Amino acid sequence: MLGYKTENGMTVIDRASAEKIRNLYRHYLSGLSLAGAAKEAGLKTYHGTAKRILTNRRYLGDSFYPAIIDADLFDKTQEELIKRATKLGRLDKVSKEKEIVIPTQFSVKPVREHFDNPFKQAEYLYSLIGSEVN
Repeated sequence: MLGYKTENGMTVIDRASAEKIRNLYRHYLSGLSLAGAAKEAGLKTYHGTAKRILTNRRYLGDSFYPAIIDADLFDKTQEELIKRATKLGRLDKVSKEKEIVIPTQFSVKPVREHFDNPFKQAEYLYSLIGSEVN
């Protein structure tokens, strides 16, 4: 992950790329666009990747990754992201989640054969499953 490297089996901060991460946060909060902040920070990336970096909580540190930024900087950045998205009308759109219907009832033909090979048996049993019962 950008900002880190592995040394002796441990994840440590890569100082040069970690500074770019910190600068991305600072430049974004100073008013630059996502792409502009990334460019100014020395990151060759698109706005979508810059946003993913800015919303990645691992940069706060966890049991595997050392902290690169503090919670205050992260929280201010999240607020700014929401503020700008609201101003641009990007939070007004309600996305409809498709209802996922998991079939739970099937018709199954009677079992008439048994195979010693478990893979053959599984293949045979799956072949007995008919259509979903409505």
